[in-house]
Amino acid sequence: MIGYVSLLIGYLLGSVSFSYLAGRLLKGIDIRQHGSGNAGATNTLRVLGKGPGIAVLLLDGLKGVAAVLIGSALSGGNPLVEVLAGVCVIAGHNWPVFFGFRGGKGIATTVGVMASLAFIPALIAGVIAIIVIAVTRYVSLGSLLLTALLPIFIWIMHKPTEIFVLSLILFVFAWVRHRSNIVKLVKGKENKLGAKKSA
Repeated sequence: MIGYVSLLIGYLLGSVSFSYLAGRLLKGIDIRQHGSGNAGATNTLRVLGKGPGIAVLLLDGLKGVAAVLIGSALSGGNPLVEVLAGVCVIAGHNWPVFFGFRGGKGIATTVGVMASLAFIPALIAGVIAIIVIAVTRYVSLGSLLLTALLPIFIWIMHKPTEIFVLSLILFVFAWVRHRSNIVKLVKGKENKLGAKKSA
């Protein structure tokens, strides 16, 4: 049962919003009141610059890796606990208890979780997403594509059922969190990477 303690640890770890902390430490602002209003790496990049944006991206990804590793260590490698720890860390990032349950959209943390559990599918989906972002400059489109492709590649590569189910859950998480971006993409009003956005 001690393995299930990792679920709480994962949620609390996910609730540490590096984007929010970067805004407070570097500019004394609540980053959720600037740019897109999202506490994530892309908005950090827009509001604070490349250095903080990259740092937040890496730290958010590492949260996902750490949560899975902690779940594995405390459960003796139980795949169900590892998967649930992954769900919890992303839920913490999206709805952080420390910051009024207003967090990010969880893509970097999703990448960290899925890279820990299914590296090759995550790598392939990630490369495709990066290419799409590079060509279109729509980060949201690449993020949505990433979460849509993960279940497909995981299924094709016959990964454990628990991981496949997790990928479906994360697909739902991402698309729900990106619903406003989806509307903007359809209307052609989504912000492109590198485009300036007023605070």
